[in-house]
Amino acid sequence: MSVPFNNPLPIPVLGFCAYSGTGKTTLLKKLIPELNRRGLRLAVVKHAHHNFDVDIPGKDSYEMRKAGARQMLVASHVRWALMTEDPVEDAPELPHLLAQIEADKVDIVLVEGFKKLALPKVELHRAAHGKPFIHPHDEHIQAIACCDDTELPSDLRRLDINDVGQIADFVIEYANNWRPSTPSLPLAPECGCELDTSKTLSVRQGIDKILSYVTPVSATEEVAIDDSTDRVLAQDAISPVDVPQHTNSAMDGFAFAYSDPMLDSYTLVGDVMAGHSYQGTLNLGEAVRIMTGAPMPDGADTVQMKEMAEDSGDSVRFQGNIRLGQHVRQAGEDIAKEQTALSAGHRLKAAHQGMLASLGFGKLPVYRRPKVAVFSTGDEVCQPGEPLKPNCIYDSNRFTIKSMVKQLGCEVIDLGILEDNESALVDALQGAAQQADVVISSGGVSVGDADFIKLALAKVGQINFWRINMRPGRPLAFGQIGDSLFFGLPGNPVAVMVSFMQFVQPALRKLAGELEWAPTLVPAIADCTLRSRTGRTEFTRGVYHLGADGRLHVTSTGAQGSGMLSSMVKGNCLIVIAEKDEQLNVGDTVYIQPFADLL
Repeated sequence: MSVPFNNPLPIPVLGFCAYSGTGKTTLLKKLIPELNRRGLRLAVVKHAHHNFDVDIPGKDSYEMRKAGARQMLVASHVRWALMTEDPVEDAPELPHLLAQIEADKVDIVLVEGFKKLALPKVELHRAAHGKPFIHPHDEHIQAIACCDDTELPSDLRRLDINDVGQIADFVIEYANNWRPSTPSLPLAPECGCELDTSKTLSVRQGIDKILSYVTPVSATEEVAIDDSTDRVLAQDAISPVDVPQHTNSAMDGFAFAYSDPMLDSYTLVGDVMAGHSYQGTLNLGEAVRIMTGAPMPDGADTVQMKEMAEDSGDSVRFQGNIRLGQHVRQAGEDIAKEQTALSAGHRLKAAHQGMLASLGFGKLPVYRRPKVAVFSTGDEVCQPGEPLKPNCIYDSNRFTIKSMVKQLGCEVIDLGILEDNESALVDALQGAAQQADVVISSGGVSVGDADFIKLALAKVGQINFWRINMRPGRPLAFGQIGDSLFFGLPGNPVAVMVSFMQFVQPALRKLAGELEWAPTLVPAIADCTLRSRTGRTEFTRGVYHLGADGRLHVTSTGAQGSGMLSSMVKGNCLIVIAEKDEQLNVGDTVYIQPFADLL
C-alpha cells in the first residue's frame, strides 16, 4: 500500500529522482528556464549527500554562523538567504524543508534527490549506465524519462530524457491536474517516528512496547456499590428490570387517550401521584391528573403539560398542538430488561454507580486492586517533615507518584527512601516484587549512569533502559523483576509526572482490567508561540480556557524547566507538540491533554 505524501504546501511538489550520474542537475538546468519561459514560477529543493557550505569563508555571515549562530539571514535589495544549522542523524525531513518555501511566490516546487521518500516523482534512467529501475519499488513514480534504447517493462508514461520541451509539457500538465488535499482539523498527534529504535524510541513505540508486557489481573471480589469508586467492573452488568420499569409521564399534567380530532374537553376521573397508580381503564373523553414519573393508566397514551391546560375541577380543556404519545416515557426505553447495562472493563465513576444503583445492584463484581510499590533512592534525599540535611533535598517524587497511583484505584506500598547501597537495593527490589504487581522508582535511569539502582536491577530483573524522544522525561527504564513490572522514571519532578501520565498510566489501567482506554486529547487554539524540535514530542505545561469565540484556547505556563513543580500547579493541561512540528504559531490548532483524568 502506498504511503501518502505529506505535502504541507498549497501548491504541487514534483520530484526528479535517479541514480548518481544520470544527469538530474543537467536536465533541471535546462528545464527551469523552459518552465520560466512558459510562465511557471519555480522553487527547487536539492538533497545533498555530503557536507556543504553556501557561504564564503571570511565573509561576515560565514564567520557569525561558524561562531555559533543557529540561523543567519543575509539580505540585500535583490535577494535574501537564510542559512540554518540543524544537524540531524539521518536525511533531513522533506515536509519540514518544504514548509520553509514561500508558497505564495511560486507555482510548483521541483525536488532533486530524496529518491527514497514518498513523494510524486519523475524517474530519470539511462540504459547505458546499467542501473536498475527505481519504479518497481516506488509507487510514487509518475513517469519515466529515458533514452531511446531503454526497454521499459511498465505501463508508466514514457518521456524522452533528451526532449526538455516534452518534459516541460508533463510538468505543466501535472501542475494543472494537481489538487490539494481537503483541509481538515489536524489529526491528534500519535507521536510516532521512524528513528532507529536501537538508539531511541518514540512515545508511541514506548507505550506499545510496555503494554505488550502487561497482563490484566484476573482475581475478582464483590464490593458494595458505595465502595466501588474507581474499581473496574469484572462482569457485564445485566439489567434485571426495565428502566423505566413502567410507562410513565415525563411531565406534571394530564393523561388521556389521544384522538383525531381532539375533543373540546375531557372529564377528570382521578389523580395519579408518583409511586401510585390509577386502578381502572380510561375511556375516550376521560383524563387523570398525573405527576412526573407516575405510571400511565391503562387506556391513556398521551400527556399534556398542566401549563397548556385549563383545569375547571371536573373537566379539563387543552391548548396548543398535541401529538400522539407526547410527554410519555416508555417502559425499558432507557435500558431494557436482560440488556447489558454496563460491560466489563469499565472504571466505575459516579454516573456508572448511579445507573447501576437504579437497576437494584447493591454489590458489584470488580477486579482486585493492582498493588504498586513506590520508593525513592539517594543519600541526598530527605523525608518531608524531618530536618533538611546539608546539601540535600526533600523527596517530592515519591508523593507525586503515590497520589497518581491512588487516583487510578491502585493499592500503594510505600517503601520510603532506600539508601545508596547495592545490597540494600537488591533486597528491597526482590521484596517489593514479591508484594507488588508494579514497582516504581524515580531517578538514576539516565543512559550511561552508573548508579547503584542500575547495578541492583541488573542482578534482580530484566530491565531495558530507553531514551524516549520526548521532553521532559527522556530517560526511562522498564522491565520485569520476577512477575512484577518495573518502571524507573526520570529524577526531575515534572519529568516524573509527564512520564507517569504517558507510560505508567496506560499500563496500570490495562493491568486493572480497564478496556479501550486512551488519553483525552482535545483541540485548542494556541495563544502563544510554541517551539520544539523536529523528531521529538514536546509536552508543554499549559493553561486552557474557553475563549469569547466559543473555542478552547491555550497558552503555556511560562518557563518549562523539568524541576519547576510550580508550572504543573499553575497548569491544567499538557500541550502536545508532535514530532513533525518545530514551531506552532499564535492561532494554530494544537492538542491538549487535560490534567483532569489524573492530576
